[in-house]
Amino acid sequence: MDYSVDAIVVGAGVVGLAVARELVRAGHETVLLERADAIGTESSSRNSEVIHAGIYYPPNSLKARLCVRGKKLLYRYAQEHHIDHRQSGKLIVASSDAEVAKLSAIRARAEAAGVHDLRVIDSAEAAELEPDVRAVAGVYSPSTGIVDSHQLMLALQGEFEAGGGMIAFHSEVAGGRLAVNGGHVLQVRGEEDTEIGCRILVNAAGLAANAIWEQLCGDRATEFRPQQYYAKGHYYSYSGRAPFSRPVYPVPEDGGLGIHATPDLGGQIRFGPDVRWVDDVDYSFDDSARDAFADAIRRYYPALDDARLQPGYTGIRTKLAGPGTASDFVVHSEAQSGIANYVGLHGIESPGLTASLAIAEVV
Repeated sequence: MDYSVDAIVVGAGVVGLAVARELVRAGHETVLLERADAIGTESSSRNSEVIHAGIYYPPNSLKARLCVRGKKLLYRYAQEHHIDHRQSGKLIVASSDAEVAKLSAIRARAEAAGVHDLRVIDSAEAAELEPDVRAVAGVYSPSTGIVDSHQLMLALQGEFEAGGGMIAFHSEVAGGRLAVNGGHVLQVRGEEDTEIGCRILVNAAGLAANAIWEQLCGDRATEFRPQQYYAKGHYYSYSGRAPFSRPVYPVPEDGGLGIHATPDLGGQIRFGPDVRWVDDVDYSFDDSARDAFADAIRRYYPALDDARLQPGYTGIRTKLAGPGTASDFVVHSEAQSGIANYVGLHGIESPGLTASLAIAEVV
């Protein structure tokens, strides 16, 4: 069956849902294509569910600007739509004297990026906030929080569909052509193979965004082909009483924010993620590094009981730079490609959940 619509968004993760909602709010007839059988089955449901403050990102980067803006939008949206969330605050801890100097650098970078509420605290105040934490010093972020990401995605889906949008599950982009007679054409593989024409196309496919760009552009893909890396992270749940009431993070490490502790809204806690660079998308759980994982946690939580650590789940972050190098979000639009009414979203890793509504504004 062939049919045409005004706009197509590829990928029904939290960013794709936010973009699709924004398009229908702007009056565009929109179809959201998702190859899985439900919304948010990959990166959007395999993360820490933290509402980030915007602390770590270079000033004027997309990550910094969209995280700060997105945090404000997300808190407002969660309150207005009765989505479970809590502005819990967050503690970043230095576990040794060598790490203390890094705390001032973290605060200075955050200030430059527009985050003005951080406080450097001493060990006594860190112990007041979290008695079970070992810290030489710390940074306290009062605007960090946690959110129920599934409720958030359901609310976005509900608004999108109430505005006349349609989600097509089991619908995988198998090819197509950009810039065809003032629009774009997609070949979609599903229960019935379909060719769909649209005027506006947004590639919000997350881990598959690069592959879809290459499918649609053929030889032109070489004009924009960002290298993509996969950083796999493991999360362990912690049975019994949660030792902390707010997220606790170590000083950041290359490729990630370190193995941190995040309470959930039900009162339980999980630790993770670690960072393991992999070549393929594989969500299997490898428990072989448990001892190193536990040792990393003990640097700030000496009372950790290994027996209470239970394998939870894994997630994969799509990065545009490898180990030791930071990368930014990429919004690939007409200014870069020369292709009207096409936007590709690449390297949308953390803080993508926090920034989702702000990313939708940009699109």
